[in-house]
Amino acid sequence: MAGIVGYGVNIPVYRIKTSEIAKVWGEEPERIEKGLGIMEKAVGGVDEDTSTIATMAALNAVKMAGISPQKIGALYVGSESHPYAVKPTATIVAEAIGAVPNLTAADIEFACKGGTAGLQMVLSMVDSRMIEYGMAIGADTAQGRPGDALEYSAASGGAAFITGPEKESLAVVESTFSFSTDTPDFWRRQGADYPSHGGRFTGAPAYFKHVISATNGLLEKTGTKISDYDYFVFHQPNAKFPQEAAKKLGVPPEKLKDGLVVPYVGNTYSGATLLGLSAILDVAKPGSRILATSFGSGAGSDSFAITVTDRITEGRGRAPCMKDYLERKKYIDYATYIKYRRKIKN
Repeated sequence: MAGIVGYGVNIPVYRIKTSEIAKVWGEEPERIEKGLGIMEKAVGGVDEDTSTIATMAALNAVKMAGISPQKIGALYVGSESHPYAVKPTATIVAEAIGAVPNLTAADIEFACKGGTAGLQMVLSMVDSRMIEYGMAIGADTAQGRPGDALEYSAASGGAAFITGPEKESLAVVESTFSFSTDTPDFWRRQGADYPSHGGRFTGAPAYFKHVISATNGLLEKTGTKISDYDYFVFHQPNAKFPQEAAKKLGVPPEKLKDGLVVPYVGNTYSGATLLGLSAILDVAKPGSRILATSFGSGAGSDSFAITVTDRITEGRGRAPCMKDYLERKKYIDYATYIKYRRKIKN
């Protein structure tokens, strides 16, 4: 089996409180915070985009794995905010970390699950011995129209995972399962600055149907049950949805809390599930079992059964962890936020 030999995260230093956004639009801060469960979100700086966020996460992953980037045979970047409409982010990252030229690289777009789709791909490529190591990245500088509900959650951040042989893995991916349908709950047409969404329609027929179906499909495929796992992470567009999904599946709240980072960074779209998984791997012990399920509007979910190995402690300390990025922050006001995110249009 293939597994994870290294991972890295990157969250911009800037933060804006949801109360600051609510104040501008005349909303009640307490209602927004309670409704979404998000206190603040990460904001990419004026010189940050998906490619720079992905590159830093990739460099951290390489440091943790302790391998030469030249051994990476495939690199995929999942995002819905690639800086170019026609020009891959993946080649920018590959060049920046020194992984070129002998590799295959491509961008993936499936709303918020592009990163986990890439992870499935590089796990399979390692497992088939097509490549020795692969890298999958989920990163975004998420867009939200000013005044729209998305503006309170759409954030910036990403995570990179390096896959390799089982004997070198700090966590083995035992199985994966996907569930996909044509559910138009969220979209952004070519050339549009901001996405549109179906409001509450994004919940029951979209998020919950896919997350729960993929999770149950994985449990059935592996012959396991909820009680067999020590940690869970579900895609986190807000704090309410993953907690409600956990409740529907019978997951105890304490098994969800270590991977629930959205209250402090917001919804990082393609990075959300992978950042939650990274936070769990930062604290998990050898032998711990993790179930991770992503979600991408449009719509689909990828679910993973993961077992932590004795090598988990070897990589810690080689690169900054989630806690380091959560504690490294600088608050900005709404005016600075719209400047950094280029929300002022001609």
